[in-house]
Amino acid sequence: MPQSVTYQDLHIEAHGPHDAPPLLLLHGWGSSARNLRPLADALSTSYRTHSIDLPGHGTSPPPPEPWGVPEHAALLHAYIENEIQSPVTLLGHSNGGRISLYMASTPSYADLVDRLVLISPSGIRPERSWRYHLRSGLAHILKAPFQALPSPLRTPALDWLRHSLVWRLLGSSDYNTLSGVMRETFVKTVNHYLDDELEQIHVPTLLFWGTEDTAVSRRQMGIIEESIDDCGLVELEGAGHYGHLDNFDTVLSGTRHFLENT
Repeated sequence: MPQSVTYQDLHIEAHGPHDAPPLLLLHGWGSSARNLRPLADALSTSYRTHSIDLPGHGTSPPPPEPWGVPEHAALLHAYIENEIQSPVTLLGHSNGGRISLYMASTPSYADLVDRLVLISPSGIRPERSWRYHLRSGLAHILKAPFQALPSPLRTPALDWLRHSLVWRLLGSSDYNTLSGVMRETFVKTVNHYLDDELEQIHVPTLLFWGTEDTAVSRRQMGIIEESIDDCGLVELEGAGHYGHLDNFDTVLSGTRHFLENT
């Protein structure tokens, strides 16, 4: 594992005229730049598209330690500042949308964000079922005695617990497919919520959401739409969490119209 990860270490696909307006495409958790490639290819006739494999995804190396949203944003900011050298439109899907919302709402990054195009962005606190709260409570009860151990024993004991069958039964499918630094990165990232930061976003924003999306709810989209001054929502009838794949033509034409008229 590298001691550090910079944007020079990442797999980045850049296409389109060098002097065209820049778009930075950010995929969701567990995916890669490949997932957004059809959109990038179609938009690169008029825009300079930059599609990134985020750390630990696709062919990019994992971070040297568990990263959260701020560390990902700092990495992307360095890429925009040093390589693109102008404000960009961020096009993010799911967790890529979460990172986009964070950058647009953070004063030190907001000046380099021109517009947002977000497809089922995560980052808004969901309503949890009683099953979630039950699993979460059991996990805390199981973890408590291990955290009380002396430091030299705590880390291997917690590592044993995280690999136990009972722990895996309590975790989500995404969590259980991960290990090591990416498992902790997942925990830090998906528990970063931006509900209270949305009113700091002052750039034109376009949302897409599939009516059959079970990962992000219509309620969460409504919170984003109501909190950002200049924000519109397009519902994709019958589409799921990957609306850009389920209803590609609508997402492409809506994105083109938005970019040409804002």
